[in-house]
Amino acid sequence: MRHRTFMAACTLSLLLSATSQAQRGTSGGQWPNHSGDKGSTKYAPLDQINRSNVRNLHVAWRRPAVADELRGQHQQLKFSNLFRSTPLMINGVLYASDGIGLVEAFDPATGRTLWVQESTDLGPEALAGTSTRGIAYWRNGADERILSVRPPYLYAINLKTGELIRSFGEAGKVDLRTSLGPQPQPFNFTSAPLIVKDIAVIGSSIADNPNLKEGTRGDVRGYEIKTGKLRWTFRTIPREREFGVETWEDRSWEYTGAVNAWSNLSADEELGYIYLPLTSPTSDMYGGHRLGNNLFSDSLVCLKAETGERVWHFQLVHHDLWDYDLPAAPILADIRVNGKPIKAVVQVTKQGFAFVFDRVTGQPVWPIEERPVPQSATPGERTAPTQPFPTKPAPFERQGVSVDDLIDFTPELRREAIDITKRYVVGPLFTPPSIKGDGPNDTKGTLQLPGSVGGADWNGAALDPETGILYVPS
Repeated sequence: MRHRTFMAACTLSLLLSATSQAQRGTSGGQWPNHSGDKGSTKYAPLDQINRSNVRNLHVAWRRPAVADELRGQHQQLKFSNLFRSTPLMINGVLYASDGIGLVEAFDPATGRTLWVQESTDLGPEALAGTSTRGIAYWRNGADERILSVRPPYLYAINLKTGELIRSFGEAGKVDLRTSLGPQPQPFNFTSAPLIVKDIAVIGSSIADNPNLKEGTRGDVRGYEIKTGKLRWTFRTIPREREFGVETWEDRSWEYTGAVNAWSNLSADEELGYIYLPLTSPTSDMYGGHRLGNNLFSDSLVCLKAETGERVWHFQLVHHDLWDYDLPAAPILADIRVNGKPIKAVVQVTKQGFAFVFDRVTGQPVWPIEERPVPQSATPGERTAPTQPFPTKPAPFERQGVSVDDLIDFTPELRREAIDITKRYVVGPLFTPPSIKGDGPNDTKGTLQLPGSVGGADWNGAALDPETGILYVPS
């Protein structure tokens, strides 16, 4: 039986001789990025709300997932009530993607709508829309823009009026399908673009499907914010003669898809580096058609923001069979270990690990051990013999399934739990998927813990730079 842990805290200050965090986070009540700052700490030093008065909070206003003004203009259409966007707070105004993916500006004191993004394609299909998780903000002098993906387009929006900026792309938008290859490809992305100087970095969302070995590749792209021109493309699945192609046996790189960055990204603008949390390949539960370690799947990849050139990478899962994507934005932290200052990056995972690297060089801050893991009995499959295990910090989630985990409220319940569990394959972390049989002696598959939603998921972690504690919802 799984016991859900609602909050785990990796206390980095206990692991370090001292912590010396750069004062990342937000200031002045602003929240200009999806995760607060581009290092994704989600930290704000505001102290008006604290443990002595939080009980006094009450609802000041509510607003629908789509502004009433837009609903009134299209009364014959049905709108989604799904709202999952983290609003940006910029100079006293909130900005967020609404229930159909259009950006809205509203007053934080009253909830009153200030504007709704101009849209030229509000037909019935467009109104089905996509509720996205975030938007991005860019400023260069007096030029201020919102950058937003409403699939399949990247939009540049005037911060003051909501109008499209006509000098960007084609009349204010860029079709993100056009540079994916010679054949038309679908495109989806629900996270916020990452802004680094004059570049908007875009990942993609690609549905996991265990029934397909083929799929759309998850290449990551950088676009010029002023013009919408494509600046660079990083191929997450290497092509012929490129670095890492040898990790895809039998030319499986030709047809395998995914290895995308569906979650939020992070950046160190001083270094000019961006950090990509990449996903598993197709299919996510069977890899007999893609033998090898499959770079750059399940890897933390550091790129130069200006060119998209790879600086370093570290693969956190070899030959993924568990849908153990890197699900969250990496967190940047400046720390001291044994008196040595380190510019670090922390990646939390679905497995319940926090991997910590020097974000300049990619070297692990603490040793990461390759440990033997259970092997697959599925015909055609070849499991990676080892997987990476960080030695510090300790896992923040229970890992693996055993009889010792089962309930013991009464002897009868325990016997029943044991009898049920005997029908399944169980074991430690990285026990591979197994074939579900219909015979009386066949197993019913593998019990996986943590499951494919974690552990950590897309909400990621938050870092308090004053205490050096990393908080992980799990």
